[in-house]
Amino acid sequence: MIRAARPQRSRRGPWLACLALYSVLLGSCAPAPAGHELTFWTIGREGEAIVKLLPAFERAHPDIHVKVQQLPLTAAHQKLLTAFAGNSTPDLSQLGNTWLPELVALHALEPLQARVDHSGVVRADDYFASIWATNVIDGTLYGVPWYVDTRLLFYRRDLLKKAGFDAPPRTWAEWRSQLAALSDPSQHRYGILLPTNEYEQLMSLALQQPEPLLRDGGRYGNFESAGFKHALAFYVDTFRLQQAPAITNVEAGNPWTEFGRGVYAFYLSGPWNIGEFRSRLPATQQDDWATAPLPGPDGAGIGAAGGSSLVIFRTSEHKDAAWQLIEYLSQPAVQQRFYELLGDMPPRRSSWQGGALRDDPKARAFREQLEQVKPTPPVPEWERIANEMQLVAAEAIAGRLTIDQAAAEIDRRADAILAKRRWVLEHAREHLP
Repeated sequence: MIRAARPQRSRRGPWLACLALYSVLLGSCAPAPAGHELTFWTIGREGEAIVKLLPAFERAHPDIHVKVQQLPLTAAHQKLLTAFAGNSTPDLSQLGNTWLPELVALHALEPLQARVDHSGVVRADDYFASIWATNVIDGTLYGVPWYVDTRLLFYRRDLLKKAGFDAPPRTWAEWRSQLAALSDPSQHRYGILLPTNEYEQLMSLALQQPEPLLRDGGRYGNFESAGFKHALAFYVDTFRLQQAPAITNVEAGNPWTEFGRGVYAFYLSGPWNIGEFRSRLPATQQDDWATAPLPGPDGAGIGAAGGSSLVIFRTSEHKDAAWQLIEYLSQPAVQQRFYELLGDMPPRRSSWQGGALRDDPKARAFREQLEQVKPTPPVPEWERIANEMQLVAAEAIAGRLTIDQAAAEIDRRADAILAKRRWVLEHAREHLP
């Protein structure tokens, strides 16, 4: 069990009362005393790796003992909200970029810009710009990127060459041509696997459009825009043309084996699959596959800026010690070791200049893609909206909705989800001086 930090009194006022109600409807620092315990919450498998990095930190800081609690991904969001409601938040935590706006809205996180300004380790200009931007809410910095995640193409280089293509696609037109050449549904072979219950693939295509996915400061959906409908049409056409099977990831079974058998020539996924393909495919096939940045409508494509950041909670009594741990985990050498342990990619450009990443041809495309990423809308409800987007897209794939009907339905569902946000913002304005 983690020993909870003693809560500090704070005056929240009517504005924060509205925000607390919102969460229910959804969900200059003093020196740290010597010999204290620092509580650190991690989410998912990162906790397994962090314990291997902490001994060096504790040797350098003998007055600090770090106690790690590993939260399961399925329960982490509720655990964080429950801890906030019960004034039992940890000193610092790993936080997914899509969750950060919600904790900021609850006034739970400590602003970090002043610490960055005086840091000799954390330098904003060394981070991928759009990844850093996911931690800035309404002009204030609340987190430091810990690792990054984006989606791009894994592809069978040998199959593309056999079909007459010397390089992976750089535009949607080239991609469509390659998908057509590599698909033969009669032989159960398809150009790409796009599980119909995963929203990240459609979201990646939608982020490549000039229009935002939400409008009016995140108050309403913008899915009836020409750009989103263009992305949705390309996505749905891939199934209509039988260049992807209309199946979920459960029905897909083992995608690595099927990829190795040539059932799919492309797989749109994230960096963890570098390790998976290396361990699951035989040595004789390791030269047959590669990675490539996403193609865009007319050129290099934009990816989604994902990953996790490190945050400090306002109630922490050990903010200085927590910041020392963030600085340690932000060092390029430590981030390189973190990648070697887990495969999580570092958010700093300098961290890519050494270690296993520097000469890894499979990781090179991720390094290129990370210069071309875009954050998802910074609203707490985004994951719920994205899930509804995918549910409606599945109806379009099945032919039960046209593109226009699907776009209108996604807007309707998004607007309903955002109704509470609009109410909070309107009532908060009434209490502003």
